[in-house]
Amino acid sequence: MTDTYGIQVTEGRHPVVEAMAGSFVPNDLCLNEQTHMVLLTGPNAAGKSTYVRQAALLVILAQIGSFVPVETATIGVVDRIFTRVGAADFLARGLSTFMVEMQETANILQQATHKSLIILDEVGRGTGTSDGQAIAQAVAELLAQSIKAKTLFTTHYHELARLADTIPGITNARLEIREENEEVTFLYKVVPGAAQKSYGVYVAKLAGLPAEVIERAKEILAKGSE
Repeated sequence: MTDTYGIQVTEGRHPVVEAMAGSFVPNDLCLNEQTHMVLLTGPNAAGKSTYVRQAALLVILAQIGSFVPVETATIGVVDRIFTRVGAADFLARGLSTFMVEMQETANILQQATHKSLIILDEVGRGTGTSDGQAIAQAVAELLAQSIKAKTLFTTHYHELARLADTIPGITNARLEIREENEEVTFLYKVVPGAAQKSYGVYVAKLAGLPAEVIERAKEILAKGSE
């Protein structure tokens, strides 16, 4: 533990997932004054949420003086950890899942500081594509340019990857996959660069959607890309 800004983890693991699965693919993490936001893209079910939640858990474990499942780690003390993950509504108060998402995001933007750690998992997915992408980009820009907290930002809006070209402090990372003969293998390894596809149809196939639905979805997807 240090009083510096950065978080540097080598071969970090998620102890809960590892305990349940029996094995785990470790990953590195580097957040510092020069690179304080990681825009993480990649397929559904490839491990994006696990990676960002793992980062928050490692920081908590370190700050309470616990064992930390890493090869090495240098972790600067954070004042708060903010998270915006998952989907939940509050129907008794008339709050949709998207309204809850926006309220939680607003709370983060209003209270986070330069010394905070922020985990944002798929901001803007609860509304229309155009609105959602615009909100996600605006949130990312504010965090990177004004608040400058250490931030892990997962998204399926691949267009956001271009922010790394124009805004200092943002870098792109993706979950690596191997694709052979229309079969996809998730490698659960975080590597530099931006993903080009989400592989949502493939994940739907793994989930057990009927073959006719999968084939029709492929046809619609192919027409949309023409």
